[in-house]
Amino acid sequence: MRGRFPGTLGCHMAASTAGHRSEPLQRVVAVVLLEPRFRHAIISLVAVRGTEFSVAIEDYAKAIFALQGDADGPVTTTAVAERLGVTPASASGMLRRLDDLGLVAHRRYHGVELTAEGRRLALRVLRHHRLLETYLAESLGMPWDRVHEEAEVLEHVLSEQLETLIDTQLGHPTHDPHGDPIPSPELVLEERPSRCLASLDAGAAGVLARVSDAQPAMLRYLAERGIAPGARLEVLERQPFDGPLFVRVGDDVHVLGAELARAIRVELPA
Repeated sequence: MRGRFPGTLGCHMAASTAGHRSEPLQRVVAVVLLEPRFRHAIISLVAVRGTEFSVAIEDYAKAIFALQGDADGPVTTTAVAERLGVTPASASGMLRRLDDLGLVAHRRYHGVELTAEGRRLALRVLRHHRLLETYLAESLGMPWDRVHEEAEVLEHVLSEQLETLIDTQLGHPTHDPHGDPIPSPELVLEERPSRCLASLDAGAAGVLARVSDAQPAMLRYLAERGIAPGARLEVLERQPFDGPLFVRVGDDVHVLGAELARAIRVELPA
């Protein structure tokens, strides 16, 4: 779908708000659409949403959402701190703030869970993030190992108006370049069942569904070998003691280490 969006997107943004409810900060984004039929750029100013919450609060909501998916229940302060690269004391203070804002239910010694409002906030930021990753990869040709870092910044200032424009121009994508599902405009997240590649036995075959975007070097390694979501694969052999897997992807056989195998999810036939 590369090139559907007719041009490039340039963003110049003001600093973020403070970490609490306050008067919405007004920002403006310069959207530059380079139309091939004209010799000049068409420049449109689009107001970016006056965010109700700070960047930090949105990041915490998104982190808790991801951790809850892994833990299937409350998540600990330590887990949140490790994911965001902050001290437990700092995370504890921010979690109390999210509790005050009604975004999490925080029970001492039991961890935290997102409330319905907190879940909606996390899904809204996640939708922005994954749409932006898709735009950067498909319309601007940015490698998939770089789009995550860029989207981490832009996700907090994307207006609903600009989100709708990008979504429409991309043809309403359902998954980002790494295979992660994009929440719908109604903030519904549909995830198909999948298995971690590292858990599969020899003989298992399916479709590569998702790849973690946590390590850019890992994504570059896979890209160099033509391994991406949508590829059909088969586990030929697995070595014991957390050893590598021999995996056929297309006509080629690849030796994938345990760390890499844990970062890949596979959809198996029903």
